[in-house]
Amino acid sequence: MTEETPRQTSRLYGHEAAEATLASSVRSGRLHHAWLLTGPAGIGKATLAYRFARWLLAGAPEGGSSQHEKKADSPLWLSPEHPVFRRVAADTHADLLSIEAGWDERRKRQRTEIVVDDVREIASFLHLTPAEGGWRVVIVDGADTLNRHAANALLKVLEEPPPRAILLLSCSSPGRLLPTIRSRCRMLRLQALEAAPMQDVLATLLPDLAAAERDLLAGLAEGAPGRALQLAKEDGLALSRLAEDILRAPPSASHRYDLADMLTKGDTAFSTFMLLLRATLARMVRQAARSGSGSDEFLCLRPLDAWSDVWHALGRLQDETERFHLDKRQAIFAGLSLLDPS
Repeated sequence: MTEETPRQTSRLYGHEAAEATLASSVRSGRLHHAWLLTGPAGIGKATLAYRFARWLLAGAPEGGSSQHEKKADSPLWLSPEHPVFRRVAADTHADLLSIEAGWDERRKRQRTEIVVDDVREIASFLHLTPAEGGWRVVIVDGADTLNRHAANALLKVLEEPPPRAILLLSCSSPGRLLPTIRSRCRMLRLQALEAAPMQDVLATLLPDLAAAERDLLAGLAEGAPGRALQLAKEDGLALSRLAEDILRAPPSASHRYDLADMLTKGDTAFSTFMLLLRATLARMVRQAARSGSGSDEFLCLRPLDAWSDVWHALGRLQDETERFHLDKRQAIFAGLSLLDPS
């Protein structure tokens, strides 16, 4: 299966209610100038943003882009053959600007935050006359990665929005945004897919994967199709089993170094493992709390509420390691050491 980016794909799984909210706001003539699309990673926030942008830039067609392409349950549908769809997919539409963490030319690596120079493009872009006489649309993908200067620059845009302009901000952690940014946006939260539709989606996207493995992926992804695809790509099932084994029987100091070597060989193994380690820990604690049996020997080494501190510490460790490009091997060792009895 060819992997499509959010700007290229015509598929959005679930979120019909969110689509209807956006469509009705246009039809009513009361479209808010800024929307904050929130929800877990991989849930479809950026896909929805591009889907809405295409539909708006195409003139908000009623019921699809042609009589034969009507999607009754998809009010923002636009055919992949539509000229606007093609230009957005190719990143050549003059009335759409996309902002995300860019490439750091000096360090030769992808930035982990959106910087002020990225955001400065927005003001000049929005004050231009729309090239095609309609709307000008800005998508900020990963708005929760705005650094302080970039956030302040975006706030100035939001305080004085030009007419016929709309900003679509996607983020997984809206609490990281300035309160003044949040207050100037209308929030639209995307909900995780239920188990049955999630299984249907994965059967479509991963037809060659055994049904039992798709079920496991669905559980790990917690209703986020994009996360499930990423886990499938990154051998997430094996890393999940490893995380559970580690939490059942924490490794010795010497074994931690071997694990650290293994989990830092690829570009994404570190991030995937750390996320799965936290998710597995959270699941085990929830199960122990519900059962009240305290049967898990490892979890009994601490009070259940103390594992919350470990969960948060693992998250901070991952965030700081990725944000400041610290030594991932050392971070894995430090993370595993957090599991030691207190």
